Amino acid sequence: MMMIIMFFLFMAPILYLDCWFIFQYLLLLLFFFFFFFFFFFFFCKISYFFGFDYFSYLLIILSLLITSLMFLSGMLVYSLNSRGLFGFMCLFLCLLLILVFCIMNMILMYIFFEMTLIPLMILILGWGYQPERLISGFYLFFYTLFGSLPLLCFIIYIYLGSFSVFFDFNFYFCYDFFSHFCLIFAFLIKLPMFMFHFWLPSAHVQASVSGSMILAGLMLSIGGYGIFRFMFIYDFFFFSYSFFWFSLSLTGSFIVSLICFLQSDLKCLIAYSSVCHMSLCLCSLLTMTKVGVLSCLLMMLAHGLCSSGLFFLANCCYERLFSRSFYLNKGMIFYMPSLSLYWFLFCSFNMGCPPSLSFFSEVFIIISILSFWNYSFFLIILISFFSACFSFYLYSYSQHGLFSNFYGFSMVYVREYLICYIHLYYLIILIFFLSLI
Repeated sequence: MMMIIMFFLFMAPILYLDCWFIFQYLLLLLFFFFFFFFFFFFFCKISYFFGFDYFSYLLIILSLLITSLMFLSGMLVYSLNSRGLFGFMCLFLCLLLILVFCIMNMILMYIFFEMTLIPLMILILGWGYQPERLISGFYLFFYTLFGSLPLLCFIIYIYLGSFSVFFDFNFYFCYDFFSHFCLIFAFLIKLPMFMFHFWLPSAHVQASVSGSMILAGLMLSIGGYGIFRFMFIYDFFFFSYSFFWFSLSLTGSFIVSLICFLQSDLKCLIAYSSVCHMSLCLCSLLTMTKVGVLSCLLMMLAHGLCSSGLFFLANCCYERLFSRSFYLNKGMIFYMPSLSLYWFLFCSFNMGCPPSLSFFSEVFIIISILSFWNYSFFLIILISFFSACFSFYLYSYSQHGLFSNFYGFSMVYVREYLICYIHLYYLIILIFFLSLI
């Protein structure tokens, strides 16, 4: 892992030489280099405070892939003066995410968990669209800060009791709900769970395309990863209190799926659909079964690729029409007919249609939730139905109808085709490697 950190450090000067293609090749080289790593169900490649298992290994692969795509989607858009700073923020954020997924020390994980806020805030405030991005940045900052302070107090309390903060130790202390709340609250905000999700739509709407891609693809996965790491150390905690968060997430997923129909903004609808999917992801993780953990991991991978692709497609419309409103983004099948197929595939995969990773993840999620509580069957039916409805609503309202300018045509760049194709390729190809997971 120290080799990879040094690799990132030596990549930084390339950004200021305007050699973005060399940086892109080096990032993809690191991406393929990780494929030669062997991983197990427990920590491997242990060195210093670093190590990873199958859960963190796949999230590291996703981090490198999404960072490469967000760099490709945003690097050619911005001016030459700010291109180096933008590339450095992408590189710094990718390094922090890899450190979060690799670290075996709770204190260091907390530090890197909080440091991801710095480049993300700079991406939103520096390359956002409207002046309201300042308010969105403050939402993101204070939600994260407010939720993470109880976690810091909890980690300090652990250290004072057992003088160790490594993930591979067992700790003993009083099992009350307040300690459980301090442990899980920061990750519920980052996931986000229903009622702690208000920062996410505003951050997505005001962020640039690169900020939206990294938010949807990776920042939400940090919450699920943190819960996974702490869950199997303090299993009695989650056996005792999981029912509370399970019922709240399941009900919240149903309510958010209804809220999606009230949106008139493309990015707002995609952001609320992310909240709906991640609430189901949390429900499956809280079952503490093998199927539940596997379905949570698959949903994180599928959601990271599918939502990132949808946000990129929404940005393609915004760059040409300068609006994200459903009232103006109509008839895109006539204006950009070549992108309509990608819209259809991503909307289909967002509702969990085969053949995609989303389909298998949702099937496993339904199995794990029903094994935890049989009567959740009624809510699962409604959530699945409304999820399909708002994905169909997103496609039909944006692609069909009368185009606002009566007639027009826009070419799509090869770069945009490439980004859409890579998202789709990994969404489909990963289903052939399910046996390895």
